[in-house]
Amino acid sequence: MTRLRTLQGPALILSLLALLWAIVIVMLLALKPSVFGLSTMTTIIQFSTILALVSLGQAMVIMAGGAGIDLSVGGIVSLSAILTMLFLKLGLPPLLLPVACILIGVLLGLFNGILVTKLDILPLIATLGTFFIYSGLALALTGGAAQSGVPAWLLSWGRGVVLGIPVPFLTIAMPAFAFAGVVILWTAWGRWIHAMGFNERSARLVGIPVDRMRLVLYGLSGALGGAAALISVAWLGSARPNIGQNLELESLTAAMLGGIAITGGRGGVGGVFAAVILLVTLKTGLLQLNVNTVWQVGIVGALLVFVLLADRLSQHWR
Repeated sequence: MTRLRTLQGPALILSLLALLWAIVIVMLLALKPSVFGLSTMTTIIQFSTILALVSLGQAMVIMAGGAGIDLSVGGIVSLSAILTMLFLKLGLPPLLLPVACILIGVLLGLFNGILVTKLDILPLIATLGTFFIYSGLALALTGGAAQSGVPAWLLSWGRGVVLGIPVPFLTIAMPAFAFAGVVILWTAWGRWIHAMGFNERSARLVGIPVDRMRLVLYGLSGALGGAAALISVAWLGSARPNIGQNLELESLTAAMLGGIAITGGRGGVGGVFAAVILLVTLKTGLLQLNVNTVWQVGIVGALLVFVLLADRLSQHWR
């Protein structure tokens, strides 16, 4: 307990994350050792790719403070996938499918940013509203049916594996996190994001373009959601209107579990990446143990409450 009290903020969260990793691994090994087969691990990484991208966008928005949050990430993933496939059926050249998917995500994210920065709507309310709009449109445009017709070359990429690691993970997720890490640690933009989250008033006074940065971050979150939609289409072979279900809860949990302060101004992307792997491993293990998906969602919610309480305790100890 004495050692725990000396930890602060992200260090405490990451220590708890390591402890949770150990608990999950020991439990799964004890209950079902086969869960750690190569095929299962490949599936875990593939699912992690989708969650990791939206969690990265979520983390960047939260890190910038201003009560920032993006509850629409699941809707962005679903609607980006659906609109892209519908445009493909209307004559969009197949080679432009990846560009269209990401661009649609950018536009949806920028719409969130406009609601927050230009119309001054509370981010929680704005993105909750757009979540229902985007998710509802994805279902309304398709009647709940999956949209097939994915080009063969995209399927080869989406389902490709190198040494047990999915190609989308190597070509999109890892570069995205590496780039975000460099930006946060070694560029002026990273210092601006932390400054905005730490004290927005002071950030404005020293000349940081707070509203413009926040708009860019919501657009970036949308772009990452579009990239996640592209991976889902390439992997599953169709665009599914419910593919983004529960991503808002899971991405928020991954961001908090990875050390991002809910009030902004603190945290990095490395912990978010590790938290994503932990969450997907836990969910996959529960699935292997035939635990109902309702309980899986409940466990993710409990983890979110747990990590928020841990962060509050660390502030109290300080």
